[in-house]
Amino acid sequence: MNFWQTILPVLAALLLAPLLPGVIARVKAAVAGRRGPPLCQLYFDLWKLLRKGAVYSRTTTWVFRAAPGIALAALLCALPLLPAPGADALVSCSGSMFILIGLLALARFATVAAALDTGSSFEGMGGSREVQFAALAEPAVLLALAALARASGTCALGGMFAGTVGPLWQTAAPAVGLLAVALGIVLLAENCRIPFDDPNTHLELTMIHEVMVLDYGGPDLAFILYGAALKLWVFGTLLVNLLVPWQDAARPLAGTGVLIVGLVAVAIAIGLIESALARLRLLKVPQLLLGAGALAGLGLLLIVRL
Repeated sequence: MNFWQTILPVLAALLLAPLLPGVIARVKAAVAGRRGPPLCQLYFDLWKLLRKGAVYSRTTTWVFRAAPGIALAALLCALPLLPAPGADALVSCSGSMFILIGLLALARFATVAAALDTGSSFEGMGGSREVQFAALAEPAVLLALAALARASGTCALGGMFAGTVGPLWQTAAPAVGLLAVALGIVLLAENCRIPFDDPNTHLELTMIHEVMVLDYGGPDLAFILYGAALKLWVFGTLLVNLLVPWQDAARPLAGTGVLIVGLVAVAIAIGLIESALARLRLLKVPQLLLGAGALAGLGLLLIVRL
């Protein structure tokens, strides 16, 4: 396997992940008839925050200070596990799908622990909601990845997608479609997008993720914002690998370009969805996540019956 074929997706994620929130914001602004912020707005925000200092409450402990670094490190460790369409992952090992789920869970645990460490009932409410919805979203991801593992015969993410998605679209297109819908729903939920959450809101009774990071500023907030962009890249990569059966041995490096174009398309789709839909009532969110799990489970059953 060409080294550049596996390292380029990781480098692209590190450099271009902050561009995805900018694409979403520009799409929403265009639909609303506004000019919108620059595509590189998050880069500007990160640079500004990194030059500031951090202020910590006296009630917080080392847990609050360490959480942004732990969450960001977990997401950075997840990037080498993800392949580009038609390529293998930089780090390929048996069971890498479970390592990916564990790293995402570690990032969430660090954020929730920091929210509880503040001693604020307001942030504790956001942490409680985050854990509740994660308990419903994670099974959907596991079922979707289990279906791909069953079809490919391996639990390594690179082997699950490379050479498997194309034939699977031909033999079990309905099952792959169900898995794609389930992953799409989880992508919106895990990245705090409408209809589950609104990253731009500051309404106390409806915030989920944003309420957990209200006490952060400076470099810590920069780590959180950059980690959120990487998390969107991670889930978008899974969805693009499932939807795009790219296999071209003559142009192995083109898979990274296909991945970038696919992620931009995912960001545009998110912007259109957020422009067309309103937030769900909190009582409706578990029902939609349970529906995603049911779709992933049905897709797994259809693939098992092949």
